Amino acid sequence: MGEIVGAGLVSHVPPIVMPPEERRQLNDGEDFSLCAGLERLRTERLDELRPDVIVVFDTHWFSTFEHVCTAHERRSGLFTSDELPRGMRQMPYDIPGDPELAFGLAALAEAREDTWVLACDDPYLPIHYPTVNLLGYLQGDEAWVSVSICQTATTDDFLLLGELLAAAVAGLGRRAVLLASGGLSHRFWPLQELRAHESADLRNISSPEARAADERLIEQMRAGDHAGVLAGLDDFRRHAPEGFFGHYLMMAGALGGAACRAPGEMFSAYESAAGTGQAHIWFDRPPGGWKA
Repeated sequence: MGEIVGAGLVSHVPPIVMPPEERRQLNDGEDFSLCAGLERLRTERLDELRPDVIVVFDTHWFSTFEHVCTAHERRSGLFTSDELPRGMRQMPYDIPGDPELAFGLAALAEAREDTWVLACDDPYLPIHYPTVNLLGYLQGDEAWVSVSICQTATTDDFLLLGELLAAAVAGLGRRAVLLASGGLSHRFWPLQELRAHESADLRNISSPEARAADERLIEQMRAGDHAGVLAGLDDFRRHAPEGFFGHYLMMAGALGGAACRAPGEMFSAYESAAGTGQAHIWFDRPPGGWKA
């Protein structure tokens, strides 16, 4: 019987893959805490848990007619971002996959009439930096699977995808870690103002209201109040959370949804990235299970 052994909401922002001296230049002489936070996640959690597979809910990968998950035996190549090729260019990646898990998830969806999942092993399927940027910090010898954000999905659709993923993990005997790779509030400064707001200073968050909403949500997660996060989602969406907040919702669905009481541990400060809210928040599996 497999299980989800840990989960985290993690940031993938471009500064984390910049050279340290360039990061400090952007951030008033200090490094972004997001970088050290990912290093700690590897040594303090992943090295200890030794998962068979890491599943990334990737907020830059949008699908429309179905949820899509990667089903490759292996993905390798060089990645250049079409969004920011100046900072992310020709980055090598080499990722073993878990086709059995991907096709197992798709099979569970195929037996239903209320959701659709495609397991895709097309060698030309693009890869995105919410997956690639984590590799240098977090990749070990485990398999990696990425899952899209379905842009036509509702909250219930995202939660259901998470439930089915948890069932696939359990049925296939996997030890899985889930990473919701994306930010919180997600509005950027206008182009002519953007370069004045690149540091992690919270004064650079896009608005005081967005900062307050992020901070309230972080405290709910730290308290294990996932029911409160879900109940307040309509209000939080006024601040344009990244990926419709689908990355968190799929993770939460896999952990039991509103019944999950797992408290979050901060593995970074709450920081700004060009106006968006960012943090790493890790959830240990409670001794009695995710709904304990």
